[in-house]
This record gives sequence, structure tokens and C-alpha cells, in this order.
Amino acid sequence: MLNKCSFIGNLGRDPEIRLTQSGSKVGNFTIACSEKWKDKQTGETKEKTEWVRIVVFSDGLCGVIERYLKKGSKVYIEGKLQTRKWQGNDGVEKYTTEIVLQGFDAKMIMLDGKSEGGGNYGGQEQRQEAGSGSPESAPDLDDEIPF
Repeated sequence: MLNKCSFIGNLGRDPEIRLTQSGSKVGNFTIACSEKWKDKQTGETKEKTEWVRIVVFSDGLCGVIERYLKKGSKVYIEGKLQTRKWQGNDGVEKYTTEIVLQGFDAKMIMLDGKSEGGGNYGGQEQRQEAGSGSPESAPDLDDEIPF
């Protein structure tokens, strides 16, 4: 059985980080996932936006969210779809569907670029494309060679 969802979107507001009674961090934010197309009959450009609720159960990932994400940040999210039942103040049962990032298979990649804190966080190691290293990390090839 497979329960895996992936989204690319922008945060609709600053993320919220809260502490559980046991002291663990829980992060919450929503992302806007938009698609655009051209109406074949009118030629008009149309757009539809879906809002996706994200919940993060990882102290490390919540730390990254606190430091780097803000309203408008673009992220790639990979997590599990979960629906939970809860009771509103009016006593009526309600349901909320959200993407949960928890465990080794949760993934978040910040897509805004390195200058704005971009990086790959989650269950997988951060990867760097060949040839895309920063000048500071590149070896100095102009040093004197003793042979």
C-alpha cells in the first residue's frame, strides 16, 4: 500500500510552530498550488489555486521551518495524506485533510535559492548538483604545484 503525496507551492502565510505537552515541536502551514491554462473557447488565461494544509512532526524539520520559511516561500513537499476527525465548538464532528511530514520518508525542498535559505531537508541527505558548488567551497587550483 502506498500513501505518498507531493506538491510544489508557496506559503500563504508565515508558518506556526507549537510545542506539544511532551515538548516536541509541531509545525503548521498552508501552501498554494496553482495551475494555469488557456480556455480553448475564449482564449482567456484561467487559473485555479488549491490550498494544501501541511503538518510537520519533526523537531529538526520544524527548526528549519522556523529559521527559513515565511509567507511566499516556495517549497516542494512530500508526505502522507491524512484525514482527522475532530469536534467543533458547536459539538458537530468535522474533518480536516492534510499532508503530514513525519518519519524518514518526509521531504521538504526549499526552492527559493541558496541566498534565501534554499535547501533539501527531510529523510534524505542534502544533494548538490555536480558543478554547482559555491566558489568558497571549490578547491583553489591556482596554488603553486610542487612538480
